[in-house]
Order: sequence, then structure tokens, then C-alpha cells
Amino acid sequence: MKKVIFRHSAVRMLVLSVSLFFSFNTLVLAQDADIPGDQADPQENVAGPQEGNVEAATGSGDAAAGKSLFNSLCAACHKLDANSIGPPLRGITAKRDQQWLKEWIRNSQALIASGDDEAVAIYNEYNQVAMPPFPQLSDADIDNILAYTSEEKKVPEAKQPGADAAGAGGGAGGVSTDIVLGILAFVLLMLLVILYLVNKTLRRFATASGVELPVGQKRTPIWRSFVQNQFLVLVTSVILLLVAGYAMYGYFMQVGIDQGYQPVQPIHFSHKIHAGDNQIECKFCHSSARVSKTSGIPSLNVCMNCHKSIGEVAEETATEEYSKDFYDKEIQKLYAAVGWDPAAQAYTGEQEPVKWVRIHNLPDFAYFNHSQHVEVGGIACQTCHGPVQEMEIMYQDAPLTMGWCVNCHRETNVKMEGNEYYEKIHSELSQKYGVEELTVAQMGGIECMKCHY
Repeated sequence: MKKVIFRHSAVRMLVLSVSLFFSFNTLVLAQDADIPGDQADPQENVAGPQEGNVEAATGSGDAAAGKSLFNSLCAACHKLDANSIGPPLRGITAKRDQQWLKEWIRNSQALIASGDDEAVAIYNEYNQVAMPPFPQLSDADIDNILAYTSEEKKVPEAKQPGADAAGAGGGAGGVSTDIVLGILAFVLLMLLVILYLVNKTLRRFATASGVELPVGQKRTPIWRSFVQNQFLVLVTSVILLLVAGYAMYGYFMQVGIDQGYQPVQPIHFSHKIHAGDNQIECKFCHSSARVSKTSGIPSLNVCMNCHKSIGEVAEETATEEYSKDFYDKEIQKLYAAVGWDPAAQAYTGEQEPVKWVRIHNLPDFAYFNHSQHVEVGGIACQTCHGPVQEMEIMYQDAPLTMGWCVNCHRETNVKMEGNEYYEKIHSELSQKYGVEELTVAQMGGIECMKCHY
């Protein structure tokens, strides 16, 4: 019998690959174990904001309680670090006497009337805008407010290098996911090599033993067998025609449907912050929705009702996607558009038009009246526009197709509470249909002339 060359090569390769695998894995784990303790978890060493280390300049007072009072009584006219209707108040205790501040806060007009030089100077500097008196505030309340204004401005800690790398690691012992995947890929490659060598060795062994290996017979290609079967060709053709017709119908039915349309606006406006976090009612900005066919684009003067005093967002408003700096720059775009100078607290007269991009747009042949739905029907804005209070960027939530509107009219009952307009017709139609509540469709809401005239 002829001796087979490299008969035990497969076993040798298997032993070699397993040895390499364990050696490589041991090396990686050893390197991970040798990481110094001060570098093992960079996130543990990131110094957070130091709270409570700033002593109030007033010597007493609860800064937390003062913050609450400041936000409820002072924030409408004052900021801590920038001019507003009144001057910035951070560090005010270092500039003014504490007793003078108490007199000014309780009754600034009385202090001005007494001829106090500082009081008169401030009054004239800020356009002679009278500060409302707060006689209800006790000495302790004022001490708390002053303690809050005496806190140093917190600067966000810079991210330490390597923090992202530590967060990206995974698995037990801190082994990187990339390393684990690399080891698995190496093992799979070794298995393929081993299988190839085993197959080659077995063929050599069979040849040396005189065993005949099976020879593959030439088969008819599957496509030729398919073509020769007329029944399969007919059935497949019918299925393809049906699928193509269905796809074509679905494609043409989407023409003019912009569901999910989410354009980028010239000024980033977060409905999530305004309608969600701050719970501003939709009709406060879109006031014409109450009395008009359209909801209207709010005037920038509506924005400035609040943003005269709000020149930057709070730190907690920022998200991973949108930073505080991003939101603050968008407010500056608003100021540029209306010509507002936040430092001088006055309009410059230089305005720029804002080219808003329309999102919801019905065809011209379809009539829709906002006031009829919002005021008469009592329909919530979210019914058609989706969860606006959760949208960072506004988009079209509903398809706004004819079928979608008709289904809504078929399923929605007419609200009768305090609505005298519908009382007579509701009474007559309720008897006609034998129901207690009427849908919009039963009151003629799906007649063609209601929306197309």
C-alpha cells in the first residue's frame, strides 16, 4: 500500500490553531488586567459639577429656595448673566449693599422718590421701567434670592480623553467588542482551513487505497427545466403580472401623499420644548385656527413676547443631538430676523424675512376649515397633526388623503355639549337613524359638496 503523505496534517493544524487561539485570548485578557486602576474606568474619575462649595456672599440664605423664588418673581425681567428688561443679577451682592438691595426689592419706587443716587441712576439707565414692589418678601426670602445670585456660574466639565473608548468597550473584563469579533473571525477562518485540509487528506487516502471517487454527472440546468415546463411558466407569468399591477397601483396611489414629510426650517423650532416641556397651547401661537380657515404662520412678534427675556435655554434642555449652544444660536437667528439687540434691549429696525417651509398642504380642490374643526367640533390638534408635543422637528404625521378624512367622519361623533348650532338637526336625525349620538357622516359629513364645491 502506498504511504499517504501528510496523513496527520489535519490534526496538526487543529492543534496549532487551538494553541494560537488560547495564546491570543490569554494575551488580550492579560493586557486588560494590567490596565492601571486610575485608568480602568475613566467615567469614575470625571469630576462632576461641584455643588455646595460656593458660599453665599450674603453670609446666609438657601440658594435652592432662592432659585425657586427667582424663577417665579424675578426671571420675567432679570437674567443672571445678561441684560434683559433689568440688569444682570449674578454677583449683585458684591456691587450693592445688602440693606440697600432689600429696600430696592421691597419698593424701588419709594427709593427713587427719596432721591437715592444709585436708585435714580438705575431707573434712568433701564429706560425708566418701574420695577414692581415685593413687600410680601421677608428678610429670609430676600437672603435666599441673594444667595442664589451669589453662586458662581457652573462651567460644564470637559470630557476626558478615553471616556468614549471606555464606553464603547463591552463584555466581561472590559474586552473590546472588536477584539472578540476578531477572535471569532480568526476561529472561523481556521475551521475553514481545517475542513479543506481534512477533505484533501481524505481524498489522498482514498486514492492511495484504490477507492474510486464518485464523478459528478452532468445535469440539466434548472432554468432549462423550468422553460420546458409550460405549466410553471404560465403560473409564474400570471403571478408576475399580478404583482406588477399591484405595485404599479400602490405607486400611483402615493402620488401627492407627503406623510412623513419633514423639511428643515430656516430657524429650528422645537415643538417638543414649546408644546411639550413648557406646555404652551397650540392656539396660543396658531391663534387664527380658532376663527379662520387656516391655522396661519405665527408672527415673529408672538415669539418675541417670550424671547425678549429668554435669550438662552437652560442647561437641562440640551440633548445628545442638540446642544445648548445649538439652541442659543437659533434664538440669535430669531433676534436677527426681527432686528432685536439683546444688549440694548431695543429694536434696531433692521429686519430679515424668514422663509418658513410649509409642511401640511391640501390640494386646491379640497376645502378644509380649521375653525369648524377646532372650535365647533372641539377636535384636538393632535388628532390630525399627531403627537406634536413630542416632535423635535415638525413633520406630517397623517396621510391627509380623502379616505383618511372620510373614515374620521364615519367614526367621530358630533359633540353636542354647549353647541346650540346642532341641537335641532341632531334631534331630527337621531329619530331618523334611531341612535342617541350621530357621527359626522350621518349629519352629511361625507357628501361631496362638503369638501369639493
